[in-house]
Amino acid sequence: MRVDIWTDIACPWCYIGKARFDIGLAAFTHRDHVEVVHRSFELNPQAENGTVPIIEAVAAQYGRTREQQIAREEQASTMARSVGLGYRIGGRVFGNTFDIHRLLQFAKTRGRQVELIDLAFRVNFADERSVYDRETLVGLAVEAGLNEAEAREALDNPDAYAEEVRADERLAAELGASGVPFFVLNRRYGVSGVQSVEMFTQALEQAWADRSAA
Repeated sequence: MRVDIWTDIACPWCYIGKARFDIGLAAFTHRDHVEVVHRSFELNPQAENGTVPIIEAVAAQYGRTREQQIAREEQASTMARSVGLGYRIGGRVFGNTFDIHRLLQFAKTRGRQVELIDLAFRVNFADERSVYDRETLVGLAVEAGLNEAEAREALDNPDAYAEEVRADERLAAELGASGVPFFVLNRRYGVSGVQSVEMFTQALEQAWADRSAA
């Protein structure tokens, strides 16, 4: 059985949702027979590279006050910590994630995509270091087990793995996904948003049962 997951490194709900899914998957009896495929999704494809503080940028994008956005950050922090994730408030910047997605697509070809996703999420939300900085991305690639020269080559070529990113985004659009996180189980069941651990386990069990019946 396969689970496709669309996320964006800039999305706090993706950070939390992936962690909850991972816990739900760990509790699933047939977890060793589940293939997880991570796919690209840009929440803000028109964004420029990271310079604007995240609270001001997102508040302006959604028409919220600074206080309202801080409250949402505090909510996300509480949810993240409940599943063992670090989450700091106020130090992140807002930027374009296309290069991050290209690097993740490269990591996928080397079997190190999950390691890089987890590192990028941690750096962005727990460490509050900019994931829009080229040298940070290269460092994360190396930490994830990738070859430094190959990672630099992928980042230096703006066309490298760009089509793979776009293909994932087109597929998301075809499936009706307008936001992330978005999960598709066994190419049949869609689950969107930050669901509970129990919900993910139940969804996996339902998809498995239907697969077995078929």
